[in-house]
Amino acid sequence: MDVPLRQYKNMDKKHKKELLDAFLKIKNPALMDEFLRDILTPAEYIDIIARWQIVKALANDVPQREIARRLKVSISKITRGSRELLDKQGGFWKVLKMTK
Repeated sequence: MDVPLRQYKNMDKKHKKELLDAFLKIKNPALMDEFLRDILTPAEYIDIIARWQIVKALANDVPQREIARRLKVSISKITRGSRELLDKQGGFWKVLKMTK
């Protein structure tokens, strides 16, 4: 379920910055994995991993049904990633370019 935009706008900016700064300080993949496992529920962590794979596949023009079959996810999960990729100036595209 998507979080309404108003919740992002009402988020405490100081707290958000503190979390983003913590992420930026982590340079070790093992520590990042440990931090993510601690801060997220197992389901949230699995969902984030799947979402990244979905976005990468969509960016590579893999059909949605093929992505659903490969990752064993519903088409509705893929649709969110597809919507986000419509914004060519969005965060997904920026990070995809960085990771190629």
